[in-house]
Parts: sequence; C-alpha cells; structure tokens
Amino acid sequence: MNVTYVANTPLRESHFFHVHRFLPLMIFVGDILGIFIYLGVIFYLHVEQNFQSFTPFLCYFLPWLFITFYIADLYIFKNNFDNLISLKKITITYLVIISSAAFFIFLSNIDDINSLLERQIILLNLSLLTTWALILRWIVVKWVRLQAQNSRWLILGIDENAIEFSQKFTRLNPYGKLAFITDSEKNDSNLLKSQSEYLGELKDLPLVERQNWSGIIVTNYASLSQLSLEQLLKMRLQGGRIHQLLDFYENLFDKIPSSLLDNNELLFRQGFEILAGGVNLTVKRIADVILSIFLLLTLSPFMFLVAIAIKLDSQGGIFYSQVRTGLHGKTFKVYKFRSMYQDAEKQGVKWAEERDSRITNVGHWIRLFRIDELPQVWNVIRGEMSLIGPRPERPEFDLKLKQVIPYYELRYSVKPGITGWAQVMYPYGASIKDAAEKLSYDLYYIKNYSWWLEIKIFVKTIQVILLGKGR
Repeated sequence: MNVTYVANTPLRESHFFHVHRFLPLMIFVGDILGIFIYLGVIFYLHVEQNFQSFTPFLCYFLPWLFITFYIADLYIFKNNFDNLISLKKITITYLVIISSAAFFIFLSNIDDINSLLERQIILLNLSLLTTWALILRWIVVKWVRLQAQNSRWLILGIDENAIEFSQKFTRLNPYGKLAFITDSEKNDSNLLKSQSEYLGELKDLPLVERQNWSGIIVTNYASLSQLSLEQLLKMRLQGGRIHQLLDFYENLFDKIPSSLLDNNELLFRQGFEILAGGVNLTVKRIADVILSIFLLLTLSPFMFLVAIAIKLDSQGGIFYSQVRTGLHGKTFKVYKFRSMYQDAEKQGVKWAEERDSRITNVGHWIRLFRIDELPQVWNVIRGEMSLIGPRPERPEFDLKLKQVIPYYELRYSVKPGITGWAQVMYPYGASIKDAAEKLSYDLYYIKNYSWWLEIKIFVKTIQVILLGKGR
C-alpha cells in the first residue's frame, strides 16, 4: 500500500465544521448591514429624510422582515445550500414582507411615513432587497464551499456507524473529503458510495499522520492499541483536532444516534442536566402551566370553530383520547381533536400514513397545521405532559421499538411534550427507522436541555405550523 508523504506540518481544523453553526448569524448580520445601507440611500433620495425620521417604519418593517426570513428558511442551509440562494423563495418572501409591512403601516395612521407607501418606493425596495439577499447568499455559499473543498478528515475504524456517517457527511458537505484507516485488510465496498479514500490499516498511522488533516475522527477508542493512542496524543499536541465519532456526529447533525451510545458514554458524558431535576424542572413546570392556561384562554374561540367544523364534517365525537406512554413508562390518556373517521382503528392499531384513508377532510387540515394537538394543553395543565419534550408514543408500538432500538426507553426519562426537537427537525415518521431517527433527536434534546434550546424549538414549531409541515 502506498501512502503519500507530506511534510510534518501542524494539523489545522477545517473552518467548515464550525462555520456551519455560525452561518445563519453571518447572513443575518449581512442582511442588517445591507438593509440599513440601501434604506438610508432610498429614504434620503426619495423622501429627503434621515434615519431619525423614519424610525417608526423600521419598527414595523425590520422585525417582520427577519421573522419572515426565518420562517422561510432563508437562514438555514441544506445539502448544496440551494435553499439559501433560491430566487423564487426569496422573491416570494419579500413580496409577503413588503405587502404586509405596507398594510400595517397604512393602518397605523402615522402621518410622517405615509409617503413611504408610494408604489414606486415599495417596488424599488423589493428589487433592491431581493438583489442584495441573492448576492449576499451567493457570496457566503461560495466562501463556505471553498472552505469545504479544503477540508480533509481522517476516520479511524470502519463499521456501520462510520459508513452511515460518511454518507451523511458527504451529502451535507459534498466538497469535503473523507479518508479511512481500518484495523483489518477488509475494505468495505459501501465506502465507494460516499467517495471516501481508503488508506490502509492502523499500523500505517505514523505515516498517514504526517499529512495535513483538518481533524481526526475516532470510531471506537477501545479498539485502538497503546501505540495508536500514543500516536494520536502526539498529533493532538501538534495542534490537531481529535474527535470522537459521537461528539462529531452530535455537533454536525444536532442529534445523537442511539447506536453510538453505550453504558460508559451515558455514565461519564457531560450533559443530561434535565434528568437531575431541581430548579430546571421547577421553572419548566411553572412556565408550562402559565403558557398552557394562556393558550387555552386565547385560543378558545378558534378551538370552538374547529369543533364545529369537525362535527359538521363527519359523524363521531369532537375529541378523542388515546393511551400513550409518559414519564418513566407510566401510561396516560392524551386528548386530541378527532381527525379520523369513527372506528378508524377497529381493525387494529397502526401508524398513520401519507394520504391515509382513515383521515377526514377536516382532519387533513388540522393535522397539517398541528391544530389537532391543541387539546393537549389540558394534559400539560394536569402535569402528564410538557409543552416541549419527546412525543409520547402508543404502548402498542413501544413494545416493539424497545426491542429493536437501543436505549429507546431514555426518551421517557423526561415528560413527553406537545412539540419537541424531533418534531421540528424530522418529518412525520411511520416506521421503525423513523422512530430511531426521532429518538436520536430526542436524545440530543435530553442531553443538551437549556432555555435557549426550548426557545429554538418554540420558534421552529411556529415555522412548522405556518408552513403546514404536519401530517
């Protein structure tokens, strides 16, 4: 086996690994900068006013602009970043923003800014905003792709987890390069699908380490010899980044696959503070009760209209209840608006499917916008659920999922929620594979619980509801 020798230079960490987390902030700051620059020019030229005199307009326009940007996924990149530079999406988003802002400014009856509603100014704003957004995102995407092209990662050990990771990594970062070292002569053909490079066995590590790697990812420390560990330590002292596959996976994909966990990881890994209870759970419970009562009071008229629509659409009750698994495996009844025909499960329990014939006409729409979940605020008030947490599963499904998915029961170490990290990050699932994927997001939530994560889930839930991503 030939291994290319490269001078022993300090190892550098790829910018892509960290930049992808700060990419939304970078684009957000760029949007703010561009907006203030061109708004200043436009208002000065057309209205002959300075920033002080059109502050009321900004109070309406800017918050709505950035909220709509976030809802439209203009700060989120996926795969080849195509969604960041979509002309159609950006144009439609700006049409919604400017027409809405103009409408509310008109209703506000502020005399100082009535001239801002002139059609030519609004159209000019739209064209400049769209052009700026496209140019900014094109520049950012080009820069990130350049960083990705220069990244080269070495993975020590080949197993199913490493192969799965490599395939997901290349889909997210198609211009990054992965190379593998294994502890045997066997070279798994599945690696060809991810266009990864095979460099040999662990005994070749002293030669391979001289290459300029962005970082080293270790699949399983237990399989490494003392000599290999010493070599990794040497690379670490030279400035190299040594990552455990689980940590790298978690940071890059915001989830923790249960297949990468073992008892040692759970015993000694940092995080999981929510399991300790104390102040965190007390504050969470107080917030749940206050927000649930507020939602129940404010949404009661809307829920009344939904109830009428359900009653007129099909025979049966307005509400229905199901037994679900809750905290520590204790079962309880969850309440929902009825979205299926009466006796839909008379032939047995099964997961809901896309275009499910059991779902009523009204049921389709209330499931699409997650309206059917609203009665569960009563479960929250009763203390059986939280507003945010892993979704409670039916006991009939739990029995099978516990047998085939490692550490599945961990999701019931916290109260189930109406919404959760898995619900906003993964589409509706109706299979064991989907359940395993959702568990990986639930584990991430349990490990990294914080108020910031709770707020992030809440905002993403609004996005899911407004865009009709439910089922």
